[in-house]
Amino acid sequence: MSDESAPKAVWRLDVASETETIELAQEISTLVRSGDAVMLSGDLGAGKTTFARAMIRALVEDPKLEAPSPTFTLMQIYEGAGKRVVHADFYRLGNTAELAGLGWEEETDNAIVLVEWAEGAREALSPDRLEVRLSFVDGDNREARRLTISGYGRFVSRLASFKAIRELLRQSGWAGASRSFLQGDASTRAYERLEQPDGRRAILMISPARPDGPPIRYGKSYSAIARLAENVVPFVALSQALRGVGLSAPKVYAKDLDAGLLIIEDLGGEGVVDDNGPIVERYLEAAGALAFLHAQRLPDVIAIEGNGDYRIPPYDLDALLIEVELLVDWYLPRLKAPISSGARAIFLNIWRQALVEAASAPPTWILRDYHSPNLLWLAQRNGRARIGILDFQDCVLGHPAYDVASLGQDARVDVPDDLELKLLASYAKLRREADSAFDMAAFAKAYAILAAQRATKILGIFARLDQRDGKPQYLAHLPRVESYLRKSLRHPALADVKAWYEANIPGLFRDA
Repeated sequence: MSDESAPKAVWRLDVASETETIELAQEISTLVRSGDAVMLSGDLGAGKTTFARAMIRALVEDPKLEAPSPTFTLMQIYEGAGKRVVHADFYRLGNTAELAGLGWEEETDNAIVLVEWAEGAREALSPDRLEVRLSFVDGDNREARRLTISGYGRFVSRLASFKAIRELLRQSGWAGASRSFLQGDASTRAYERLEQPDGRRAILMISPARPDGPPIRYGKSYSAIARLAENVVPFVALSQALRGVGLSAPKVYAKDLDAGLLIIEDLGGEGVVDDNGPIVERYLEAAGALAFLHAQRLPDVIAIEGNGDYRIPPYDLDALLIEVELLVDWYLPRLKAPISSGARAIFLNIWRQALVEAASAPPTWILRDYHSPNLLWLAQRNGRARIGILDFQDCVLGHPAYDVASLGQDARVDVPDDLELKLLASYAKLRREADSAFDMAAFAKAYAILAAQRATKILGIFARLDQRDGKPQYLAHLPRVESYLRKSLRHPALADVKAWYEANIPGLFRDA
């Protein structure tokens, strides 16, 4: 495919000074990965070497690096911060054949390549590249430049995201904030902490709309059947709604829904666990926040300020069942324990029978990921508002026992049996105080069933994160989740489910 017909993203912007040119080069360096190429073009004296030097210094994390123009040496190599950067100048290059004499392929293998005057030698560069053209724009300001930035290959989406983030920060008054990466989660979302010079802080949430994926059943993708959020609209809606009932969800300061970008309130970093595990007071308060939420009359549709309505999807049987299928699709292959199509059909049938009562019960908001990684402790607030809730975009309408099980059988930390019982007792007491008709026996049954469903799903998810997504760190949690599953399967309502597991995953019980 020629450069003219290749898909690309183009961005044009003006800068008023050499300092702004340098700052932009430093920002753009965050887009570049090993194996990528950056082409620099423009008139003589337009600032190509200045731009390249600023990028190189940022990439190797050496602000005082000289990085002179390689006009006469043709190629200069820098290493630092775990990166290898090749800076080249093709102005004096007769033809691309001369590159072989420089050892071009060997020197640039898995390196970041910055090339000035590369117009005639594009074929020597990676198809994943950024082209930056600098030109003069203002005769009265000798430092003013216009930059035309074109992204090819993987840079198409990167450049579009970079441009959208930069614009959102500028429009919302956060352009001058420092940015530091925060650890992401098991999803494709990424987070950065923003800090203004005056100390104000916020979180930049980067969550581009995820591909819907291929249809796997009923003409629908997995995410559609499992009722997973495919953009940031549900987060915006639920943030507003949760704060509206007095719970502590992050406020949304600014948003670009099309790009999947939000600037949200920074609730801090104090969690509900410490080095010894769950902090009892905080877990009990988290259970209390759920009891309060589940006692409310909650709408199915949320009116988003300035963005129409959002309808919360149901956590129906199809969603619950496709989640348990993750066990046979990912966890069992990891154990090298394939099952027959007949055993799979029986698995789904017994789970359908086990789940039908919970799936048809009067629903409420199920936040779905209500566990320690997504809960913060806000000591300066009062009562239930002391629990900061971070992850709720996959909220569905379902049985309240699901979220209580998420907390009581926390997949990331050991919850002792006695604490789990305290959480259930505290939750039930608060629910009964709000509604004397609250049926604890029915709730306990639903709790066991949904806890087992959730553990089954998580075993599949953690195996998938390892095998498909290259995130083996989640395997460390498998023994804990397996233990929770065995405990939940003791309930009489799950006798048939337990029998299937014993027959098809004997190691699950033998290794206990």
